[in-house]
Amino acid sequence: MSKGSKAEKTDLWWGRVRLQVESDHLVSWCSQNNLELNALKTVEMVVDFRRNRAPPSPITLCDSPVTIVDSVRFLGSIITQDLKWELNISSITKKAQQRLFFLRHLKKFNLPKTMMVHFYTAIMESVLCSSITVWYAAATAKDKGRLQRVIRSAERVIGCNLPSLQDLFASRSLKRAKKMVADPSHPGQKLFVPLPSGRRLRSIRTKTSRHTNSFFPSAVGLINRAGPPLTDYNIPPVTPLHTAHVTLTVIFHFVVTRHFVTCSLVPFMLNIYFLFFNTLNF
Repeated sequence: MSKGSKAEKTDLWWGRVRLQVESDHLVSWCSQNNLELNALKTVEMVVDFRRNRAPPSPITLCDSPVTIVDSVRFLGSIITQDLKWELNISSITKKAQQRLFFLRHLKKFNLPKTMMVHFYTAIMESVLCSSITVWYAAATAKDKGRLQRVIRSAERVIGCNLPSLQDLFASRSLKRAKKMVADPSHPGQKLFVPLPSGRRLRSIRTKTSRHTNSFFPSAVGLINRAGPPLTDYNIPPVTPLHTAHVTLTVIFHFVVTRHFVTCSLVPFMLNIYFLFFNTLNF
């Protein structure tokens, strides 16, 4: 056994110990605040991309072992342990096809195209764009085609052109990035760093396709391709402290990718893990 593998196993063991300690603290906090955790409804999803993966030791919550699952539904989106989105896109496609049935019935009642477009935007497009900034860039061409076929079917029913999924993704990503840049308290603002020329943003260095297809690198690329002046996004100028903060962020990402990542979906910690997923460098 190599030294690297011994050190890795030691880190994994300590990671599980710390997770158990935090779980015990959570149970204690709930007990002190007259709250009760339902261990039977608490699950754990392990994200591990090592070749030789050992089964993790079980985590107990209220003296009950936490079930380890391959996928979880979080805020309406299905997240799998391999961080792929086939299951989530299949669920979205089914929901959109069900609503397409009602759109066809509206067509039989001879509703104006304007009313049908409003129905599509409110009922179908809202489903297709659910968390689209999270999963669209990482989706496969096959999955994107499945969703686009639903849009084309709606176009044939209504009789007019509708925004493509790529256009919807771009517009929502730019809108979300603009909100992050305008909020100084948002931790993601420090990732939008302008180049010395002031015309483009500095690209985020990535080493894996998972990280390249995540939100922040995709948003930076969209802003650079969009063409409007960076002043439209109110991006703060580069300062030495700013550059140091970005460097520390990249180092943090580099360390996380080489350790075992565990996500325990406990209701009290959902918001923390949602932010954690959005900033992971996979």
